[in-house]
Amino acid sequence: MVFPLIDMKYYELKVKQFIKLPIEEVFNYFSNPANLQKITPTYLNFRIKNQLPLRMNKGQLFEYQLRVRGIPINWKSLISSYNPPYSFVDEQIKGPYSSWHHTHTFKEENGGTSIFDEVKYSLPLGFIGGIINSIWVKRDLDSIFKYRRKMIEKTLKNSSNDQYI
Repeated sequence: MVFPLIDMKYYELKVKQFIKLPIEEVFNYFSNPANLQKITPTYLNFRIKNQLPLRMNKGQLFEYQLRVRGIPINWKSLISSYNPPYSFVDEQIKGPYSSWHHTHTFKEENGGTSIFDEVKYSLPLGFIGGIINSIWVKRDLDSIFKYRRKMIEKTLKNSSNDQYI
């Protein structure tokens, strides 16, 4: 018996934030994996499993552990592209998503740096995954990125103007 393939639905999240700092300084902050823990909500109990310090580069693997709605999750990601100080891409190798592709882009403008996050992801379980996305995942990701923007602004101690695009 042949089962029909289920078309995988992809979802996107796009966020922009402006920081009044030079691009090199902003990129260096994001290229330090330890800073990811600082900008992740504490309720996720996010922890990097790799031995620190680490420097980001193309081909680098990172392993994390976190809790999503109380469920422990192990996550492994690969830096598939690294173009300092303009961009890098992390892709999930193992984790809760069927796919996760997060492009971080940095652009000099207006005397500072615009930070663009573009996340493309898909969930397992086809139609049920779509329901789970609309009930929990999309809301959770929006909340995580709102927290992240606040912590980036606080940590880098500069005024910022951020928005969803």
